[in-house]
Amino acid sequence: MHVAFVHRRGFGQFAALASHLAETGHDVSLISESVDRRIPSVRVIRHRVEPGPRADSQMARHLGIPDHHVRIGHRVAETLDAMVRHGERPDIVIGHIGWGSMMFVKDVLPQVPAIGYCEFFYRAEGADVGFAPDDIPDLDTRKRLRLRNVAQLLTLEAIDGGVSPTRWQKSLYPAPAQRRIAVCHEGVDTQRFRPDRNATLKFPDGRVLKPGDPPIVTFVSRDLEPYRGFPQALAAAAKVIRSNPDAIFVFVGGDGVSYGAPPPGGGSWKEKLMAEHDIPADRIVFPGAISHDLLRKLYQVSAAHIYLTYPFVLSWSVIEAMSCGALIIGSDTAPVQEVIRSGQNGLLVPFYDTDALAGTILDVLKAPEKFMPLRVAARRTIERNFRLIDCIGRQKALINTVLQGN
Repeated sequence: MHVAFVHRRGFGQFAALASHLAETGHDVSLISESVDRRIPSVRVIRHRVEPGPRADSQMARHLGIPDHHVRIGHRVAETLDAMVRHGERPDIVIGHIGWGSMMFVKDVLPQVPAIGYCEFFYRAEGADVGFAPDDIPDLDTRKRLRLRNVAQLLTLEAIDGGVSPTRWQKSLYPAPAQRRIAVCHEGVDTQRFRPDRNATLKFPDGRVLKPGDPPIVTFVSRDLEPYRGFPQALAAAAKVIRSNPDAIFVFVGGDGVSYGAPPPGGGSWKEKLMAEHDIPADRIVFPGAISHDLLRKLYQVSAAHIYLTYPFVLSWSVIEAMSCGALIIGSDTAPVQEVIRSGQNGLLVPFYDTDALAGTILDVLKAPEKFMPLRVAARRTIERNFRLIDCIGRQKALINTVLQGN
């Protein structure tokens, strides 16, 4: 079977499945704009990079992003058409629908089944927009968000099925589309991401961190920004350190902006917010982006792992941290509530309540053994619902169902 994956930024969510299919004898290709990694026996076909949204005075307002998505869709369609002309017609196409990449797949390959990865459907209510107290979406914002879904809506009409990583993310899609979207997370390698109370972590500055000596509180995000609760986590860290000067906080993430807006006046959110708090330099570590191996060790040495998020895409980091038996102190927002039951396999606090967050961290640091059952339950949750081999099995079952239906 020839499986063609389509993703704008490399393998992304398809890495484990693509690797497994290649290892089990299938012909696997990736059609992409850029490459995030190499997987043995998987052929990468890069299409031409389309420049970002254009500012065109003749174009209707807010059509820049839909136009960009259509152009990306054309590039993928051209690539698939060339594959067919060279005798490389895939048996199934699986791709992310968020950037228009899958928009014209069924026009090129009307008889080939297609599955779309349905990650996030934009809404003016009930998700990230309007979540912050000062974020009140106006009419212009509502129109912009509706147009941003154009590529997804056109794609959903054409493909044979979809998959979302969580029930909440699926629930954002229109009801008629939800009936054709399965829920299946990409999974986590529980053999690699597992508890290890003997783990140690050495940073480039020579500092070596071990579990509990001193207590280490961790925070991980692609970038340190408001969408992932960095301002609240940093404010809580300042309060905790005043009461527990031995605690060390490690904030992993870049200085850019993955989601949302940069701080007023420019610069990074880290620079802006650190200037507002008096935190001793030896009590806080900003290692930037670190390797996956170092992340795993960080979860293993963590006394408490902070995971805050707007109602938005659930991060892989929280699943990996739970798999390592980390004690999650998370925000009581919908994506987190789906995997964590407060007091059972983690602890939840209101997103904006920094006193509650700081108080919960202090409680954990005072009596870590009291919370050991929650760590065990977190690991069990991942083993039961997110184990990689099980998730791959569910993904393959979905592929077979779609193939049989065509």
